[in-house]
Amino acid sequence: MNTSTNNQAGNKDYLDKAVESAEKKYGGSMGQNVQKSRGMNEKITDGARNMFEKATGKKVPDKFSN
Repeated sequence: MNTSTNNQAGNKDYLDKAVESAEKKYGGSMGQNVQKSRGMNEKITDGARNMFEKATGKKVPDKFSN
């Protein structure tokens, strides 16, 4: 399953929502338009998922990942 395709269609998991929320709160004027930085956010969340899976040897729970 390609998470970037799903998220572009509007399916955001908890991690994507958390990054978007932090961006809105702390991003200043750049954080107000989250659609522009969606691609960068996907790279960040995908990297975080990969690090979690590599460190723990377990998949990210479905509740937190598409």
